[in-house]
Amino acid sequence: MERMYRVLGFWTGIFAVLFFVGSMYEMAMLFFAQTGVFIALSYLNLSERTYIYIFGAYLTVFFIGFTYYTTFIMVPGLGEH
Repeated sequence: MERMYRVLGFWTGIFAVLFFVGSMYEMAMLFFAQTGVFIALSYLNLSERTYIYIFGAYLTVFFIGFTYYTTFIMVPGLGEH
């Protein structure tokens, strides 16, 4: 199960780089933070049940935060000034 958290860290890192290249710096920093948390959690060697509970909590917080960001903060189509 800890390997899955390393995979999640890899993919959130890829998204962070893509957001950074696309000049979406706030989202890039958010995804870089998620990458760090996933990688750190992968080395704790917790039980599988604990990893599942952490992932469920992550999904809840992430979807609420992402929805708030895309609805109220992000300006669509602005890109480079």
